[in-house]
Amino acid sequence: MQGKNILVIEDDAKIRRLLKLYLEKEGYDVVEAQNGEEGMEAFQKHDPCFVITDLMMPKLSGEDLCKWIRSEQKSDIPLIMLTAKVAEAERIEGLQMGADDYITKPFSPQEVVTRVNTVLRRTANRCSKISFKGLTIKPVRGEVKYNGTLISLTQHEFKLLYFFMRHPNQILSREQILGELYPNEEKSVIDRTVDVHVGKLREKIETPHEGACFFETIRGMGYRFVAY
Repeated sequence: MQGKNILVIEDDAKIRRLLKLYLEKEGYDVVEAQNGEEGMEAFQKHDPCFVITDLMMPKLSGEDLCKWIRSEQKSDIPLIMLTAKVAEAERIEGLQMGADDYITKPFSPQEVVTRVNTVLRRTANRCSKISFKGLTIKPVRGEVKYNGTLISLTQHEFKLLYFFMRHPNQILSREQILGELYPNEEKSVIDRTVDVHVGKLREKIETPHEGACFFETIRGMGYRFVAY
């Protein structure tokens, strides 16, 4: 499930950082929020594929946030609740509100990662987009965003970026890329075409956003999309 973006809403900074660390190690793209209100803002900006939220939070509770996601946002994305509450009735209430799973504190970060993997396998059809380091592609809508900002790409640029993001950290040869972009062409399309397309992607994604680095040229071999 590499390339899925997860919103972690937790007012305890230590727990939040720990979850971020473990989830990123697993290949997830993590957005943080320290209370329910920040969580709402981050949800609207980053449109995550998954939400992990604490229940007891200042400004807006996890229950209210869950209701807002399910009713007002009409979103069915997978959602896990974290709580210190242990009563069975409260857990059932959380699940009835629309949570996909419930984890009781204290927990190990690895347990959360395992539960996320399990829920995502079960709900894989709910989110087709891919995210790495703030760069998100939505194949169904034909949209690309970097940290919430829309990026306009041509059809070939979009197709190339989608190919890269489906194969994170892999070296793709110019031949493989040409085969993906121009499947029916014979010898008329040259390797230089790939360099032009990659150059345009760099201009549109990396150049305007300082510090953004996604495309690596591997001399004599091809290109690699740097995901982590």
